[in-house]
Amino acid sequence: MADDRSYDVVVIGAGPGGYPAAIRASQRGAKVALVEKQNVGGTCLNWGCIPTKTLLASTELLAHAKESEKFGIRIGNIEPDWKAIMERKEKVINTLASGIISLLKANGIDLIKGRGSITPDGKVMVETEEGAITLDAKKIIIATGSEPAEIPVFDFKQPAVLTSRISLKA
Repeated sequence: MADDRSYDVVVIGAGPGGYPAAIRASQRGAKVALVEKQNVGGTCLNWGCIPTKTLLASTELLAHAKESEKFGIRIGNIEPDWKAIMERKEKVINTLASGIISLLKANGIDLIKGRGSITPDGKVMVETEEGAITLDAKKIIIATGSEPAEIPVFDFKQPAVLTSRISLKA
């Protein structure tokens, strides 16, 4: 990241709304910083759409294999290797996240790891592991994404009540 902390656009949140906005702003000639407290790609890439579809593809293949005799094919004893399935899920996530990071670099976007907030004077303060930094921004895009909603009917401390982040870590 450059020493100059002044940007045309600062985007807070590198999920499916934030990182494309940062790329488009850069393509239009803006100097852009993208602030993300966790992983690029947001909930969709890391704990939602992509990991669930990766797991679904594995379980669908398992179901088809178990029904193969209906099609005249004997495969034998079919068992899932959950460790390998979860490793594949992580590989897919990491590959896609690496692609996003490459796009950000190719478009000259400064990716800043930390929790961003807007100060009363219209700047963006980022709490990084090294300490707080302040970014000047002509425009700020807030694309902070989503979190699982905790419905009051359920006790989220119960082991049977899971959010996508908890269930997809296993």
